[in-house]
Amino acid sequence: MARRKRMADLTVLGTGAMLPSRTMTNMDLEKLVDTSDEWITARTGIKTRRVAGPGEHTSELAVGAARKALDMAGVSADALHMIIVATITPEVTMPSCACLVQDRLGASQACAFDLSAACSGFLYGLDVAAQYVRNDPAKKILVIGAETLSARVDWQDRNTCILFGDGAGAAVVSGSEDPRSYFATELKVDGSLGPLLSMHAAPSRNPEIAFDDNDGSYIRMNGREVFRHAVRSMETAIHDLLQREHIAMTDIDLFIPHQANIRILNQVRERFVIPEDKVYLNVSKYGNTSAASVPIALDEANRAGRISRGDLLLFCTFGGGFTWGAGLLRW
Repeated sequence: MARRKRMADLTVLGTGAMLPSRTMTNMDLEKLVDTSDEWITARTGIKTRRVAGPGEHTSELAVGAARKALDMAGVSADALHMIIVATITPEVTMPSCACLVQDRLGASQACAFDLSAACSGFLYGLDVAAQYVRNDPAKKILVIGAETLSARVDWQDRNTCILFGDGAGAAVVSGSEDPRSYFATELKVDGSLGPLLSMHAAPSRNPEIAFDDNDGSYIRMNGREVFRHAVRSMETAIHDLLQREHIAMTDIDLFIPHQANIRILNQVRERFVIPEDKVYLNVSKYGNTSAASVPIALDEANRAGRISRGDLLLFCTFGGGFTWGAGLLRW
């Protein structure tokens, strides 16, 4: 099925990732909550996750991933025009994580801002970057997904603490004069479902607008409902994007989904009959790293030689908000 003809588009110049040094196993979690390695593995596919330690704040992980992406791209930090950091776990609210990254990289010519779309943040960030490079193909934009979710989980809640990990992934993107370059997205949101997966901010210092139920800025989740909506939403986003762009699933060379839960990913894969060798998975190693999930997987696939020039990549994601979406990228 031939896709519609369009102008040259966004291209990825380099990727990078940074993970904390500490690994937390399922056996480690057995010491904290009423759970087991067998229970976690069967329900999530997760065996280990990375947990930030001293000095491994969200911005530091973001900087580490960014430097690797810039090095691969052969782009200096002072050549960047923009830095977008997708995160829901910055170490400070102000200045933004992107401002901290801009300073530490020495990206003197770049504007910078954070983007909050939970697990969908990196794909949303790529879409924002695409709008800029379509107007000015010379722009070089750094898009980062970075999280330290270990700072926002209740370690006594076995429904959430087993799922999440820390890390950062990054991509340097620009416009391309190559007519084969191609990027398209299908992004969605339903704020009415937000309470099913939520996280309070720090308690308000103004009692007049304080929430009575704010017992801390922890991730709270209705796992059963999130699972149901995630499968259906990602399936719909993928279907709608492929149909709109006149692309068949058989045209996809590699599927890189948000690494949330192996059961969710298997259901999506099976509904589209995607061969296992065309799916990149690392959920067993890192768990759910929210906005960092897709760019970490993208960088791993890239460095492992799983992506070749001209390959068509399919992304999909789902996160709090609810936000979700799918993306297509010609490598």
